Amino acid sequence: MASSSLTSKPFLGSASRTERLSGLCSDLRNLSSPSVQFVVRPRTAKKLQVQAAGSTFGNYFRVTTYGESHGGGVGCVIDGVPPRRPLSEADLQEDLDRRRPGQSRITTPRKETDTCKILSGVHEGLTTGAPIHVFVPNTDQRGRDYDEMSIAYRPSHADLTYDLKYGIRSVQGGGRSSARETIGRVAAGAVAKKILKDFSGTEVFAYVSQVHKVVLPEDLVDHYTLALDQIESNIVRCPDPEYAEKMIAAIDAVRVRGESIGGVVTCIVRNCPRGLGSPVFDKLEAELAKACLSLPATKGFEFGSGFAGTFLTGSEHNDEFYVDEQGRVRTRTNRSGGTQGGISNGEIINMRIAFKPTATIARKQNTVTRDKHETELIARGRHDPCVVPRAVPMVEAGVALVLMDQLMAQYAQCHLFPYNPDVQEPLSRVNPLPTVSLS
Repeated sequence: MASSSLTSKPFLGSASRTERLSGLCSDLRNLSSPSVQFVVRPRTAKKLQVQAAGSTFGNYFRVTTYGESHGGGVGCVIDGVPPRRPLSEADLQEDLDRRRPGQSRITTPRKETDTCKILSGVHEGLTTGAPIHVFVPNTDQRGRDYDEMSIAYRPSHADLTYDLKYGIRSVQGGGRSSARETIGRVAAGAVAKKILKDFSGTEVFAYVSQVHKVVLPEDLVDHYTLALDQIESNIVRCPDPEYAEKMIAAIDAVRVRGESIGGVVTCIVRNCPRGLGSPVFDKLEAELAKACLSLPATKGFEFGSGFAGTFLTGSEHNDEFYVDEQGRVRTRTNRSGGTQGGISNGEIINMRIAFKPTATIARKQNTVTRDKHETELIARGRHDPCVVPRAVPMVEAGVALVLMDQLMAQYAQCHLFPYNPDVQEPLSRVNPLPTVSLS
């Protein structure tokens, strides 16, 4: 064999760390005199430590989610929460209720109350600065629904790729790939939203703007007056009643046939502090894209003018500056979407996130077994015919987590010392900017 002719010769200077340290110790001892002593203690090599991959988000406001769809429960640990802020389980429960299954006929019939419990980090209604642990038990598991899926891969699910990566997977409910993981994100996002609102008057709102072929015209929603009660006025979470009915009808039509459809969630941020985000790799829209595209079933992300901006010329697309009545530099239009150069400019931030049709459908599909035999499969279990109504609070949470992390980063770097009042303003300004046209 060719390999038998290869010899193993050490490269120059390739002595081991231990050998080099031993030689150094010997040389130093030879240089020692009665009045000068060198004491060298060889250091033991540290073991390589790898942090848990893929379950933690953020740098300053740091969130780790845990748990699986059919395990004992799910939740999160939130580190970096400012101390002495009022916080209760009720503050988190409102958004968890918006996310929970079984809330209407167009969502999965799985019945979970998703009641949260804060286990640490809050004392007598105030945050302590310690990590906040939020736990939500699973109470309506049906592991037997997934017996067939332990053998065959569900089309467009993560079954195959989890096997390819780990060599093992949690079959029941998809394990960590299940949207039930997002409970931790929504709980942490509720904390972030509360702090952002208290500190800078920042508001994060998401709503359904498309279900399959039913597309809500952009001019029907005023982003400067949009309120939560408009979004929550119907089960599909579309702020326009007429289009909401069309979307619900579209979901009902596929639900009774065991099919599924996708859609788009639009998210806006009002009164975002200026200066959030960093140049190059940590641009604000890049961080927002990561937060949103890490949600289950996401397939697309648009920011500001998005892909439609490619049809415009530079003179048509540019947002011209002016000075408003309060002496602030503003933009007359907002095609940039609230950032320029990856840094927030104080205008409304707007983005759109595309969600694919739910992968689990009650129809026969071709697939292969784990031992590579072709077969047919009808997936069982309880799933949403369209994920976008329940994705609304998930998107809000992801966006809020990014803003909270970037706010703390901006405060730490650029507001540690007095800011430049000629061009900067306080991060905690709570009076909103006047209306700016998108067109």
